[in-house]
Amino acid sequence: MKAVVIHQTGGPEVLDIVDRPTPTPGPGQALVRHEAIGLNFIDIYHRTGLYPMKTPFTPGSEAAGVVEAIGDGVGQVKPGDRVAYAGGPGAYADMNLVAADRLVRLPPEISFHVAAASMLKGMTAEFLAERVWPALAPGDPVLVHAAAGGVGGILVQWLTHRGQTVIAAAGGDRKGAIARALGAAHVLDYDQVDVAAKVRDITGGAGVRVVYDSVGAATFEASLASLAKRGLLVCYGNASGPAPPVEPARLARLGSLFLTRPTLFDYIATPDELSRAADALFGLVRQGVLKIDIGQSFPLVQVRKAHEALESRATTGATVLIP
Repeated sequence: MKAVVIHQTGGPEVLDIVDRPTPTPGPGQALVRHEAIGLNFIDIYHRTGLYPMKTPFTPGSEAAGVVEAIGDGVGQVKPGDRVAYAGGPGAYADMNLVAADRLVRLPPEISFHVAAASMLKGMTAEFLAERVWPALAPGDPVLVHAAAGGVGGILVQWLTHRGQTVIAAAGGDRKGAIARALGAAHVLDYDQVDVAAKVRDITGGAGVRVVYDSVGAATFEASLASLAKRGLLVCYGNASGPAPPVEPARLARLGSLFLTRPTLFDYIATPDELSRAADALFGLVRQGVLKIDIGQSFPLVQVRKAHEALESRATTGATVLIP
């Protein structure tokens, strides 16, 4: 089978395509033959070394496909089952060994491409919208950065469905139009406005209850300046680089603010949490509440090109790799 391997961290050029033997599942494992693989910023963090990994390794954190074989003691799935998973690395390959209790069986209505494009990003949107700040009430204003991106686009729809007033920030007219079509009440163009000042204007000076920031360094100050008193800044990504350190006393001076840096895998730590998050995601997709936009796809052998596109902000919605 073919797999992508990183022998040393760096730019897209370190993504090598290699041939390797098909693995055999051990106890508790399932071998999944991939039909589609999700591309995410965490893959770039692994590739560059921002999130250190022991080399060599195969990147990739989500995929969907068919169970090819199972190891001893596996009762959750069987060969032939349509499944998806979020967690890794290891997804950038024709096949992957996955712990069977981390697999989710796909409803018939959910395609492999949609599952691969939405497992990690959609379950991230689920915990951000539903669990990271459960006190949000209908009508509460929130700010979503990178609102036309993979997670951002799903999050805008999820929050709008919950009744929040979504202020979406995106770069350029095209991405702004996407965010508006997804339900954002207000759209701000990074290139045209002072985001924090515009947020204050929209909210009558009060600021937003929550800022969802996947951009990091480039938006951190605007995010802090956009918050209402006792508001929450959710830093869940580093697309422009890591956010800078902040002294706790500064959070007090800005209005007794809260700051969190959550990761999906702490919110789907148990099989039950994983199942409930996936059920919530696929339920809203099946109802038509969430539309999973696959903005572009690349053959797995063009993985370098796919990484270049994601890093340069040339993508919209989700990106999938096809083995």
